[in-house]
Amino acid sequence: MSGEYVTVGIVVTKTLILVLGGWISYLTYRAHRRTGDRSLWMLALGFGIVTLGTLLAGVVQQILGFSIAQALLINSVLVAVGFAFIAYSLVMDH
Repeated sequence: MSGEYVTVGIVVTKTLILVLGGWISYLTYRAHRRTGDRSLWMLALGFGIVTLGTLLAGVVQQILGFSIAQALLINSVLVAVGFAFIAYSLVMDH
């Protein structure tokens, strides 16, 4: 498979992740605003951070010229932090 197709595939999937992650974050935040449940706020924040990791990794690699390894590290750190918020939202007292 040519490198050009891989690049296009990455951009398409990163865009899809950005749209879906943003939508999930928005819906969860809206549920928080409606109910006042703090765990929903933490869940929205977690999904937002995971989504930000995907966006930021794509930007630094495609636009700023970072290596794929550096972009993957940024993505992985933000996904781990986002998952920590998601996990916390699931175990916290309401």
